[in-house]
Amino acid sequence: MEGDIVQMGAYIGAGLACMGMGGSAMGVGNVAGNFLAGALRNPSAAADQTATLFIGIAFAEALGIFSFLVALLLMFAV
Repeated sequence: MEGDIVQMGAYIGAGLACMGMGGSAMGVGNVAGNFLAGALRNPSAAADQTATLFIGIAFAEALGIFSFLVALLLMFAV
């Protein structure tokens, strides 16, 4: 009985940790959308900001991957 409660807690924690993946997906959409809006306003400056866009997308995706790894650790290591 007590082991079942610990297992359920691990699954709930893994589900909460996976919320970070949805947050990172929304972050990537927000970053790309704002870049596109800015590039349409000033097309000459868009080429200079492409590297910054990719760095921002990489950081947002890294947070999603880290939250997925935490969820896996909670499910299988606890």
